Amino acid sequence: MLAPWSLPYCFTILLGLLKLCRAQYEQLGYPQGYPQGYPEPEQEQYTAPELPPDTPRIQLRLAGDKRKHNEGRVEVFYDGEWGTVCDDDFSIHSAQVVCRELGYLEAVSWSPSSKYGKGEGRIWFDNVQCTGKEKTLALCMSNGIGVSDCKHTEDVGVVCSDKRIPGFKFINTMANNVEDVRIRAILSSYRKRTPVTEGYVEVKDGGKWKQICDAEWTKHNSRVICGMFGFPGERKYNARVYKMFARRRKPSYWDYSVNCTGNEAHLSSCKLGHAVAAKANSTCEGGTPVVVSCVPGRFPFLEWEHKPQSRQPLVRLRGGAIVGEGRVEVLKNGEWGTICDDNWSLLSATVVCRELGFGSAKEALSGGRLGQGMGPVHMNEVKCSGFEKSVTECFFNKESLGCSHEEDAAVTCNVPAMGFQERLRLSGGRNPYEGRVEALVERNGSLVWGTVCSDGWGTMEAMVVCRQLGLGFASNAFQETWYWPGEVSADPVVMSGVRCSGTEMSLSHCLHHGAHLTCPKGGGRNAAGVSCSETAPDLVLNPQVVEQTTYMEDRPMFMLQCAYEENCLSTTSSKTPANSYRRLLRFSSQIHNNGQSDFRPKAGRHSWVWHDCHRHYHSMEVFTHYDLLSLNGTKVAEGHKASFCLEDTDCEEGIEKRYECANFGEQGITVGCWDTYRHDIDCQWIDITDIKPGDYIFQVFINPNYEVPESDYSNNLMKCRCRYDGHRIWMYSCHNGGSLSTETEESFPGLLNNQVTHR
Repeated sequence: MLAPWSLPYCFTILLGLLKLCRAQYEQLGYPQGYPQGYPEPEQEQYTAPELPPDTPRIQLRLAGDKRKHNEGRVEVFYDGEWGTVCDDDFSIHSAQVVCRELGYLEAVSWSPSSKYGKGEGRIWFDNVQCTGKEKTLALCMSNGIGVSDCKHTEDVGVVCSDKRIPGFKFINTMANNVEDVRIRAILSSYRKRTPVTEGYVEVKDGGKWKQICDAEWTKHNSRVICGMFGFPGERKYNARVYKMFARRRKPSYWDYSVNCTGNEAHLSSCKLGHAVAAKANSTCEGGTPVVVSCVPGRFPFLEWEHKPQSRQPLVRLRGGAIVGEGRVEVLKNGEWGTICDDNWSLLSATVVCRELGFGSAKEALSGGRLGQGMGPVHMNEVKCSGFEKSVTECFFNKESLGCSHEEDAAVTCNVPAMGFQERLRLSGGRNPYEGRVEALVERNGSLVWGTVCSDGWGTMEAMVVCRQLGLGFASNAFQETWYWPGEVSADPVVMSGVRCSGTEMSLSHCLHHGAHLTCPKGGGRNAAGVSCSETAPDLVLNPQVVEQTTYMEDRPMFMLQCAYEENCLSTTSSKTPANSYRRLLRFSSQIHNNGQSDFRPKAGRHSWVWHDCHRHYHSMEVFTHYDLLSLNGTKVAEGHKASFCLEDTDCEEGIEKRYECANFGEQGITVGCWDTYRHDIDCQWIDITDIKPGDYIFQVFINPNYEVPESDYSNNLMKCRCRYDGHRIWMYSCHNGGSLSTETEESFPGLLNNQVTHR
């Protein structure tokens, strides 16, 4: 037994050892014992609130005149109708409840007297009094739902924080009493397929699955069912087979019929018909269970149904973390542009989703929620009936102008359940968004969990993992995971040589070694790891600035010594006398962050590289890359710009600068801000001393090595046509990658986008 005086002494020794270990990690550049780039713990994953069973089921949204996505008139959906909230007795506590119910962290302010314009329909709530802790506005004290003496001149509005609740998931509560719905495959040929596209429609009632009688079933109902399971429409099926099956097994029928218009996002939004009366011990006299067969849609992973698309689509999604989510962009006159969110609705969003081969829309997002686009705003005040084949067929106001990209519309679509999420997991992390990557694979006839080899593991592979798990974008890719104790039984490597383009739905779709594994370091502590984030930055170069600032300069070699040390001149400069000249193609770069989170360099400041000649730190060794190509696509000259100073040169109105390089400050680009590299700074050029006069293609890559994850890499490339006559130089037709139609883009030689491997 230890003497009593020895306990404090032992504690002191242990404390000293702890400090010593921590000091060792700090010398390695790991201030808290974690590797560089290791993110701070995030909040716990969002869980939907449990409400008392008698709580009125409402849905909220923000609407009104010119506004950002996190502000607007408070509108409530109840009993099949959208209405408003009166400003009587409304307070910041009530605004807090509204904002949190919509997925924002908190309320900033609220506005009385219809600041965002007068609403329409019923005024559902009046004299609302909340404590701020209620889980829904319907639980706050009020006159009672639908009881009001107000006019729409008293409609209340709120401003919410622009930060979202981590892991917040939109839940459709515009519903009747439907607990759950599924399509159950009956025929053996469909039971073997994923996803299920044909079978009985079953409703969960009292914890039991029941079929629906087809006596009053319509095509509109089938359309809704297919849409909610991620399919664009319904199709015919062999009814005789199902009648034979129904005779052999007695169905258990639900008590209600259903009446849908065909535009509902979910069966729970349809009106319930009368209760089906029981006759002769049957609830479906002369009928059979409802069967739906759905059109699978245009998915590259549905190989058994996939048909190639003959023409370029007129609509696309950009900036979303998962398939079926993104900012809506339409093609007009050979140029891609966005849709303004004025009057943007679930109906119009559903037309977009079905046009793209998905199901109905889960959310119609406004206010640039999924990042801001570039180029023109092609459509405004869009109104669809819901049955159009394309959103371009919907009515829109051709005269209405003045929308900014802060009002870009976006969608989240219902997509088929492919089961990819069950074949991957993150293990050992501090929260559900991080951990060692563990994959479920088949070995010797059975499914086993194991790790992924980290050799060559990078951003693109991490992006696929986060997408497959539905966790958003990658924020970091790790090649060592000793600090994450995963499942010991899953230590063996089951996948190696993984190389992804970044667009795959599943890690198994990426190139990899297959059964012939090669992993020198093995799994366990050296397994691949990721951390994920719901948001990501999106850097876009302003092509007009490049076009307007291009010029040529002959500069003496003795004034280029610092640039020479940083490899910013062509290789022939090493043989050039100090009194000779180099001819430089100079231009300014204005790089915007149009994404949803700040762009930060991958390396922490402890590992930034000091360049003594220019007296600055490089936080990313290559931030932009410049190429000059001949018209047949051959590279004839190149340059690069290290990010010696990532900072907010300027910002949009109302956004404060956060990053400034002065006094060795933090580096980065805030959302809504841009970093300008002026034409007159070193390395902001291409050395064209050895180039002959002629026509060329000029290209700029931002973040070319994909060191920092972004929501969209296709717009990191900018291209221009360039003419050089030996005395002067012109830059024209400058545009970002993916901003023009395929036909126009193909007239430019060189790379079509930034999806190339620089690693």
